[in-house]
Amino acid sequence: MKEQLANIRAQALAAFAAAADSAQLDALRVQYLGKKGELTAVLKMMGKLSPEERPAMGQLANEVRAALEQALEERSTALEAAALEKRLEDEAVDVTIPGKSVKLGHRHPMYIALDEIKEIFIGMGFTVLDGPEIELATYNFDKLNAEEGHPSRDWSDTFYFDTDSRVMLRSQTSPMQVRAMETMPLPIRIIAPGRVYRKDEVDATHSPMFHQVEGMVIDKNVTMADLKGTLNTVVEQLYGKGTKTRFRPHHFPFTEPSCEMDVQCHKCGGVGCPTCKGEGWIELLGAGMIHPHVLEMSGIDPNVYSGWAFGIGLERTAMRRFKIADLRLIFENDVRFLEQF
Repeated sequence: MKEQLANIRAQALAAFAAAADSAQLDALRVQYLGKKGELTAVLKMMGKLSPEERPAMGQLANEVRAALEQALEERSTALEAAALEKRLEDEAVDVTIPGKSVKLGHRHPMYIALDEIKEIFIGMGFTVLDGPEIELATYNFDKLNAEEGHPSRDWSDTFYFDTDSRVMLRSQTSPMQVRAMETMPLPIRIIAPGRVYRKDEVDATHSPMFHQVEGMVIDKNVTMADLKGTLNTVVEQLYGKGTKTRFRPHHFPFTEPSCEMDVQCHKCGGVGCPTCKGEGWIELLGAGMIHPHVLEMSGIDPNVYSGWAFGIGLERTAMRRFKIADLRLIFENDVRFLEQF
């Protein structure tokens, strides 16, 4: 037994010293010191010894166990230190290497234009409203004086959710006019920006999804002159003093009289080019005096109050503001394009 203990001690110490990692060392611990290990197997034979031999063999066995446990702990500590050293070496940071530059995002040109519009109108005392993009035909058409049979309600012009043509993606932000008239106290001065949807073909100035900013004023003694003066002031603040505009007669069911306002093409200066389709002007918005019947349907007496409204295309505003030649660039999310702003 004495020789067995000596052999176990020598073999175990050599094996512990040669262990390459913690997993291998733990396997050796089980092999020599576990419940079914080699040292434990020898200790189970102590019962076969004579009473005189047991004390000496027991002391020797304890010395062997202590030596193995100490060697095991020392080797474990050494392996942990080596692993930490390797990790520190692998994860070392060379502070002399130039750092990676962090690329900052850019505000989208359309939202730059929107923020500028909001700032201009808030400075004039307007309130900014937000409303649903999924709208009822009651608000999108009926209460805006566009009854059943109106061309704008055709399935080829508007996106509907049901066969009854009552639930739809709003084709304009004008429903917010009605919602404001029904809920806000008079006088009213609001703008309502948001996404709108129409079945337009995609080209340099059209998209089936685009953004509008609706504006409305209702008060006593409001006239067309107030509308034109306000819009010219807004355009000059957006595009600079002396920006050329023109107002053309038009028809909208919810305004009477109605008009469209154009700005001179930023690309050709009025000469004519593909951006303005050779006209020298780009339509910016539709506007007009609110139809008396629209006021009546929302519970406002047209004999006491009058008002005007407009709807401006936000993408076209940004195109004129930043001299963008094609509306499609605004939606393509090309970083090379966005970085210019």
